[in-house]
Amino acid sequence: MVKAKYYVVWKGRTTGIFENWDDCNKQIHGYHGAVYKSFKTRQLAEQAFNSSSKKFIGKDVYEAELTEEQLKLIGDPILESISVDGAWNTKTGMVEYKGVHTKTKKELFKQGPFENGTNNIVEFLGIVHALAYCKQNKLDLPIYSDSRNAINWVRDKEARTNHDRNDTNTKLFELIDRAIAWLNTNEYPNKVLKWETKAWGENPADFGRK
Repeated sequence: MVKAKYYVVWKGRTTGIFENWDDCNKQIHGYHGAVYKSFKTRQLAEQAFNSSSKKFIGKDVYEAELTEEQLKLIGDPILESISVDGAWNTKTGMVEYKGVHTKTKKELFKQGPFENGTNNIVEFLGIVHALAYCKQNKLDLPIYSDSRNAINWVRDKEARTNHDRNDTNTKLFELIDRAIAWLNTNEYPNKVLKWETKAWGENPADFGRK
């Protein structure tokens, strides 16, 4: 039996919650800058639709509270580390990212805002910036991101974005090209780890705009 899915469209021909892919696809196919995501329950889809898409796009979403056993398995974050996060303004398309020391939340670097980007792009750039920062300063610190997509892009040394490159985001795509080149020409000892928001709360580098 196929499990039901609910599709939230924040930006498309018609926005809302759709109960099948065909109806969702009609709203987003060929629509420049469409923003959408699938969810397993109607309740979570409604919560997402009534919130900012940046809370859900490119991030793991838990549909229930974690059990004590799950929390024990996850454990605690490594406080001597760097946490990075990106911010995406869904109204303006402006994006930015920053990195902080996880324990003290001291800001180590910040870039942006840049025009016409996506959350995944700046999450990816944030991780690579942190890796370069650690190499420059000879730091063997783990790096946390709450974006599994961005972590995978770094692992594969490839920014798998479908976002259009144009005159408005030239600077942003130049940074992407530089980041990919850096990953392909540098080795690093730092582990890139998933920040478990449900277990630990908001990423320390969160911009606090939810």
